[in-house]
Amino acid sequence: MKEIIIRYYNSPVGELVLGVFNEHLCLCDWRYRSKRKAIDTRLQTSLKSNYQDGSNKTIDMTIQQLNEYFDAKRTTFSVPLLLTGTHFQKQVWQALETIPFGQTASYSQLANLINNKNAVRAVANANAANAIAIIIPCHRVIGSNGSLTGYAGGLEAKNKLLELEKR
Repeated sequence: MKEIIIRYYNSPVGELVLGVFNEHLCLCDWRYRSKRKAIDTRLQTSLKSNYQDGSNKTIDMTIQQLNEYFDAKRTTFSVPLLLTGTHFQKQVWQALETIPFGQTASYSQLANLINNKNAVRAVANANAANAIAIIIPCHRVIGSNGSLTGYAGGLEAKNKLLELEKR
């Protein structure tokens, strides 16, 4: 059985668990989130793999790029990604990547981006299932009234990420 190499990373806004499969980042998620078990099960089942603590060049690259992001020296990421989910979820996650650094979009704007304006609730659920936080910027999605809405890392972390990107 193959392995997903994992390592924990203490970010300035909370602890993340990073995971790499075949030299591609498949996990950059909040260690203590409500859907931790569901995300882990989805990854391990779909990749037919188990977690193994360790490190490799992709994890090191991810940590370097996250450090640069938190030091306000990076606005985009170049880590190779492996998206693990349904076709619809992947569509939403790819649309998230088009929201520019320092900007936000609403769930309905995201639904329009994928040409499915009636899928606002499904878009919100796909957003919540994102396993590659920060790099796939689900924190940039806000309510249509401009309010901060649910975030796996917590609203305080979401606010800090948005503030960091405003600088």
